[in-house]
Amino acid sequence: MDPASAPGPPDSGGAASSKHAFTADERAEYGRLRRHAAVRHRRVRLAGSSVLLLLALLLAPLAVVAAWVQDAVSDTDRYVETVAPLASDPAVQEAVINRLTDRVVENVDVAAVTDSLAEALQDAGAPPRVVEGAESLEGPLRNAVRTVVDRAVTDVITSDTFQQVWEGANRRSHAAVVNMLTGEREGAVRAVGDTVQLDVGEVVDQVRERLVDAGFEKAAALPDTDRTITLFHTEELGKAQDTMRLLDVLGVWLPVLTVVLAALAVWTAPAHRVMLMITGAGVGVMMVVLLVALAVARRVYLDSVPPAALPPDAAEVIYDTFVRFLRDSTRTLLVVSVITALVAYLYGPGRPARAVRTAADRGMTAVGRGLRRVGVRTGSIGRWLADHRAWTTGGAFAAGALALVLWNHPTVGAVVLVLGIVLAVLVVLAILAAAAPRGHGESGA
Repeated sequence: MDPASAPGPPDSGGAASSKHAFTADERAEYGRLRRHAAVRHRRVRLAGSSVLLLLALLLAPLAVVAAWVQDAVSDTDRYVETVAPLASDPAVQEAVINRLTDRVVENVDVAAVTDSLAEALQDAGAPPRVVEGAESLEGPLRNAVRTVVDRAVTDVITSDTFQQVWEGANRRSHAAVVNMLTGEREGAVRAVGDTVQLDVGEVVDQVRERLVDAGFEKAAALPDTDRTITLFHTEELGKAQDTMRLLDVLGVWLPVLTVVLAALAVWTAPAHRVMLMITGAGVGVMMVVLLVALAVARRVYLDSVPPAALPPDAAEVIYDTFVRFLRDSTRTLLVVSVITALVAYLYGPGRPARAVRTAADRGMTAVGRGLRRVGVRTGSIGRWLADHRAWTTGGAFAAGALALVLWNHPTVGAVVLVLGIVLAVLVVLAILAAAAPRGHGESGA
């Protein structure tokens, strides 16, 4: 037996173990165990990242919808911005004009007018033909009344005044509902326990002032008590407030949770770039699914609205107006996910990706050398940019992502603008790096 391969006597310091030389079989077994452990560790990471990615993809559409609902329900300005276009849309205006005109004409008793006219003519001894002619005036008179009312209502609905009244009414009503659901003590309508109360304090003050101005000086002594009126009691108010609080939580934290899960999926994956590309593509697919769901919901809604209740064109405008911000957010995320997947692919080893990178590098290098030839040199700054190109590239993309996060409700146009700025910055940095001297031979060139 080879003495070098024989284990020595054990001692307390483990010196014999540290000097033990492995045989070829032992080395092969050790390598096999290491490869097995590495494969097992890789499989565990892949399984974990896959689960995280699946959760993120399932939550992505729900997060977009929850954020949109919370935004529209709890933010009065956002709600008014959502419904404001309805007041100026021709289809909605036509529906409102017809509805108001019908209500006014219904309250005008044209038959009573023609009957009174016929009775007056008959009492005055008019010929029967004249009396019958007066009775037949009901149809033309009704049409005349409708024409006059329609013209007056049209003038009001199509004016800027209606737009202002529409926005003001929606702002006040939405703010009142939000105050009631959140339990805030601001505003005229407020929730106290299981009751909804109307604060008439300002009305009481105005009435008291007007009475004093009219000469009723004793009105100044009116008490300040009983300044609220209980509108109604409801046992469902607590549930509505709980739903509002849950909506606030989901609208804020569900998107955050989705982003965290997606980031963890990329971080735990064995191949970060590949998982980033898969995540971007997966989120894009889920956004397409959400857009299809909105289209299906639109068709279902339009089929459920009878034409007698609302004209089809007005129903289409109302649905499209209410969900337009949700549709815009979905399209924006779709564009962001496609860009993310594309960037992750372009940084990979694929032949098209290498060709794109090579062409871009050659172009920017040629521009940098052209600048050097005309005497423009970037010196140490250019050399630093060339040596830290990975950091500058990552910083540019991080700044673009931060700009989109801080952007208030970014749109597709905003994403394209930020992407264009990031690419322009990267091109400028690459040209500056290429314009730096590469060695002593080029320093004076």
